[in-house]
Amino acid sequence: MPAPSRSTLTDLRARIRRLETVDGRERTYLPFGIREIDQRLPGGGLALGSLHEVAGGGSGAIDGAAAAGFCAGIAARTGGQVLWCLTRLDLFPPGIAQAGLPPERLIRVRVDDEKSVLLAFEEGLRHGSLTAVVAEVAKLDMTTSRRLQLAAESTGTLALALRRWRRETEAGDFGQPTAARTKWRVSEVMPEALSVPGVARARWALELLRVQGANCADFIVDACDEQGFIALPSVLADRTAAPDVGIWGARA
Repeated sequence: MPAPSRSTLTDLRARIRRLETVDGRERTYLPFGIREIDQRLPGGGLALGSLHEVAGGGSGAIDGAAAAGFCAGIAARTGGQVLWCLTRLDLFPPGIAQAGLPPERLIRVRVDDEKSVLLAFEEGLRHGSLTAVVAEVAKLDMTTSRRLQLAAESTGTLALALRRWRRETEAGDFGQPTAARTKWRVSEVMPEALSVPGVARARWALELLRVQGANCADFIVDACDEQGFIALPSVLADRTAAPDVGIWGARA
């Protein structure tokens, strides 16, 4: 088969760039600043103006808090006002601030049911003055997720669906297909023992379960710092990543 000509390659690159635009605007990305993880994501980071899903690795409060901290750190790095939609009154502002999202940048909207959460989610994404919207939802079907994706695209706002369940049987819904560009699962793991109890930084096992146009991967990281960045555990900092396995590292 003859090699493609230079003009053919140029045309293909131009077509790809057009596919990566939204209403004539070039799509932008929020990099983690870590080569090993950013190269796993098309565009070199999380796509802004897109929907992403995050869930805790189990049904317990510990993994749920880890997933919330992960969302808070990502939202914090967008740099602007963040809307958080929820039905439960268990969001812990000091913990969210510790992940980089201070109270003055956080707008909380508490509603009575999940239908109202999804409505507030979509309205927040269409508003245009927010850099990120986080919504705590149990169920998310393809039709609803497509509406949210279109709403995010219309303003360039980052959409984070934080999946939470009241019953373990509801967790199976997380495996259903949606329009989200990435899907993550976060579980807390035990850090190495220190000489002073209670001062170790939280550590997470992150699973990139789905990403459009790339492969899945697993990561072990320290939790977000006060600026929303994760860090590579010191025991892994000098290791070479195994083939086809991504590791989230410290800030570049």
